[in-house]
Amino acid sequence: MSRAKLYTAIYVVLFVLATVQVVVEQAGYLEESYWLAFWAIMVLSAVKAVVVAGWYQHLRWEPRSLTTLMLLGLLGAVALTVAASYSIL
Repeated sequence: MSRAKLYTAIYVVLFVLATVQVVVEQAGYLEESYWLAFWAIMVLSAVKAVVVAGWYQHLRWEPRSLTTLMLLGLLGAVALTVAASYSIL
């Protein structure tokens, strides 16, 4: 697969994931089941972050320690978001 096709495919995947996130937010799921929508958005965000970090930031070719550091940062962001969500409710 050529680089242009690969990056186009990654762009389409990211676009679809972002669109699904907007649909979840706009469909009224937040009022009915806040936690279901919250976790759906968190999972979609994590998948997008991994795709961006893995392909566009070239973490595939970096040492594993750097990849682990990035994943720890993602885990920290998720933990802070979950902690902040309790103050909203």
